[in-house]
Amino acid sequence: MSLETVRGTHEVFNQSVPFEDVDLFGLDVALQEALSREGAAWAVERVREAGVVAGSAEALEHGRRAERNEPRLITHDRYGHRVDRVELDPSWHWLLDGAVARGIHALPWGDPRPGAHVARAALELLWTHANAGVMCPVSMTYSAVPALRADAEIAAEWEPRLIGGALCGMAMTEKQGGSDVRANTTRAEPVGGGWYELTGHKWFCSYPPCDVFLVLAQAPAGLSCLVLERGAGMEFQRLKDKLGTRSLPSSEVEFRAAPARLLGEEGRGVATIIEMVTHTRLDCVIGSAAGMRRGVAEAVWHARHRSAFGARLAEQPAMVNVLADLALESEAATATAMRLARAYDEGDHALRRFATAVSKYWICKRAAGHAAEALECLGGNGYVEESPMPRLLRDAPLNGIWEGSGNVIALDVLRALAREPDAGEAFVAECSLARGADARLDAHLDALTMPSGAWGARRAVEDLALAFEASLLVRHAPSFVADAFCASRLGGGGRAYGTLPAGADGGAIVARALDG
Repeated sequence: MSLETVRGTHEVFNQSVPFEDVDLFGLDVALQEALSREGAAWAVERVREAGVVAGSAEALEHGRRAERNEPRLITHDRYGHRVDRVELDPSWHWLLDGAVARGIHALPWGDPRPGAHVARAALELLWTHANAGVMCPVSMTYSAVPALRADAEIAAEWEPRLIGGALCGMAMTEKQGGSDVRANTTRAEPVGGGWYELTGHKWFCSYPPCDVFLVLAQAPAGLSCLVLERGAGMEFQRLKDKLGTRSLPSSEVEFRAAPARLLGEEGRGVATIIEMVTHTRLDCVIGSAAGMRRGVAEAVWHARHRSAFGARLAEQPAMVNVLADLALESEAATATAMRLARAYDEGDHALRRFATAVSKYWICKRAAGHAAEALECLGGNGYVEESPMPRLLRDAPLNGIWEGSGNVIALDVLRALAREPDAGEAFVAECSLARGADARLDAHLDALTMPSGAWGARRAVEDLALAFEASLLVRHAPSFVADAFCASRLGGGGRAYGTLPAGADGGAIVARALDG
């Protein structure tokens, strides 16, 4: 029997078409509204262009190829000379260059008009659809600028270079300490003139091809922040074999008397680098919101094209409930990310410090479960590697770990309250702008308590995050979105997706989730 005969034994039908060559911005009504509402209406066309490119078949193929062809570390050349070079697929460079060309790495610093952080957040939300891995060096570069400003001379040298396309990484984590950076043992020995020599090992050094790195090390006066340009004395030992973001090279590095400059005061390393950490935590929220948005889009798209039991999936009540529930979570995350970005535009330090930590905990925590449920909407089609869903699921936990896992963030909220009591007040004042519009939110706000101890910190932070999300949706989203969110999230929660109560307008929510 010939191959042609075998191929002709059945007809393939009832298959969804790939979600590609779409205008990601044009299909995301919630993002469109937030971009204008939060002060970046001037960037609409710029953001739309990024959404069109990121949603193209070309961009998505680059994302898949960069994942398949993982980076390779070359430590020595053929003559035995140390080179420490990372080989990356051309698709990685296409994706990274595209992010830099659109200013996602430094837009608020190179074009500091009102709303620049909001515009950048929207660009990041869309470009992440193509590949989440490239956003690591992009995010670190964006976040490094505020930290570098602790030293006017260093900032004057490096800020223009970063805006121009140089990249900044970080090296904080060590084997024995993890999130407890004060347990670091890497040494910084002063050699005069503000210069130090670094000796030690870092278990995670993000994106080794970066031009410059911020490093935490023990100087004579204690843990300090230093600026290290990639070069002599910095030896990359291996690349990490990670669960997700496999296109991104993450490394272990050994410092052998590597020359570095002190940034900020000696012994005040955490206080110096916290500005970078705060901005990267914002990007963790944005990245998780982007992942949720992709999951919803793929699930709704598939449900509109796939039939089962005599009807389209998107017409069946049980599936509509799941899709609508996923869409609520996604819209709340998008609204939160964009509102946080405005706080950075406005220099609202009290709100941004506290709200970023609260939102980072909750939204990043919700991302993995959201990705799993979205994958399930596609059934077996979502479980195979031809689908984008396995990568989405693998990538989802990263933002919950990066810049502080759940316990670290919840405890950081406690510290923020102790150091800046007005931060909690500013947060509640923001949430209270929605008072009187929904009785369930009013009751939730009345019952709010600030975390006061480690045991109950997670639960208290969850309640704060839900108050923030609900307040934003009550104020800005259509009533059918806000009503369903408050009914399903306030006064309970913790159930599986697809458990929206009777009365929720699932059809309207799903239609809004993927307009068109």
